Amino acid sequence: MADFNKDLTQGSVTKQLIKFATPFLLSNLLQALYSVADMIIVGQFCGKSGITGVSIGSQINILVTGAAMGLSIGGTVMIAQYGGQKLFKEQRQTIGTMTTIYIILGIVLTVAMMFLCDPLLTLLKTPASAYSEAANYYNICMGGMIFMFLYNAISGILRGMGDSKRPLYFVLIAAVTNVVLDLILVGKYNMASAGAAWATISAQALSVIISLIYLAKKKFFAEYKWSDLKINKERLVPLFKIGLPSSVQSLVVSLSFLTLTALVNSLPNADIASACQGIGGKINSFAILPGLAISSAISSMAGQNIGAGEFKRAKKTMYIGMIMAFSISVVVFALVNLFPEFFIRLFDSDPEVIATGARYLQLISFDYLFASIMFCFNGLAIASGNTYIALINAVVNGILVRVPLAYFFVNVMNIGFDGVALAMGLASIGGIIIGAIFVKSGKWKKRVVGIN
Repeated sequence: MADFNKDLTQGSVTKQLIKFATPFLLSNLLQALYSVADMIIVGQFCGKSGITGVSIGSQINILVTGAAMGLSIGGTVMIAQYGGQKLFKEQRQTIGTMTTIYIILGIVLTVAMMFLCDPLLTLLKTPASAYSEAANYYNICMGGMIFMFLYNAISGILRGMGDSKRPLYFVLIAAVTNVVLDLILVGKYNMASAGAAWATISAQALSVIISLIYLAKKKFFAEYKWSDLKINKERLVPLFKIGLPSSVQSLVVSLSFLTLTALVNSLPNADIASACQGIGGKINSFAILPGLAISSAISSMAGQNIGAGEFKRAKKTMYIGMIMAFSISVVVFALVNLFPEFFIRLFDSDPEVIATGARYLQLISFDYLFASIMFCFNGLAIASGNTYIALINAVVNGILVRVPLAYFFVNVMNIGFDGVALAMGLASIGGIIIGAIFVKSGKWKKRVVGIN
């Protein structure tokens, strides 16, 4: 297993971060391509109803898997800090505990969510024209949830050990497979959103199978026994302590966006607004990727340095990452504001969708700049095990700012769909303030596992 442990506590911080963050960014780009490819291809062949169905179905999918994936962040932090302290036995026990929990969660949540399709789609005020498409996408994706869990567990383990390249290879396989299957099932066989969902879970399943075969051939499991695939109580407590706030954070973020979806679906011309929101959401998922990728790289790299007691190096990692993330986000912000119609037209050629969507895209694009800074503060907080900071940011941004502002702009200021977009564009400012206060406090200068 030594071949998979990479030392991120030595050498140039800038070079290490660029080298480590680049595969992260490419992996995230490819993973985002899953749902974007689904929406583009479904939109071209099925129109607004297909776009809305995939958008709503995928939002619920993200809600469930995102909340469960918080434990992956906890595992990544523990694996990184144990690696920095050279405590490899504890690292292996963490991997075994994390994997076991994900298998159990995958099975339980799959069964539970299959019974909640109609109540959730009704709660979100899903337009009648898109209801069946949303239900098809939801049910099929929920049925394949275990593969999403396993992929993210494997990626979290490897990244915590300092390896960001192999997860890139695995997601590349899935992304290519997904696009090819989309074109076949949606384009050729007219399976609409159901075809897009089957393409997604099939691609994820193939990625998991290939990754397990590859790791076995590289003798990753050489030091493991079947008895290691169990829940270790000593690793379970910190895993939940670190990972649970990240799970709740993801849940809060998803719920805030689902609340906005219900608001949008209640507006006049809801079919147009909902389609634009879905398209804007997919473009947004790409636009914030530089910040998310660099934040994740900061978490892994700073986590090892905190574990090794290299606190100045950990903080420097965050600041260099912040400069990188903000610089890339400025370029993305400029492109989106200069050519908004071009990006909307990739999904739908309806003139009304293009006009409304372009305005929506320009307003939400301010969040690209603010979020890139907030994500980097979160990255250091997560590296130190203080994942509650990211949770606080999610509550402030989503529950206290984004949703109330949207309802205020729509119902009090009467600016309609533009109000939803404006609320989204301003939401991350509060998170920047909270992150800066946390870093200044120095509370991140403490290991959460191993030797203190």
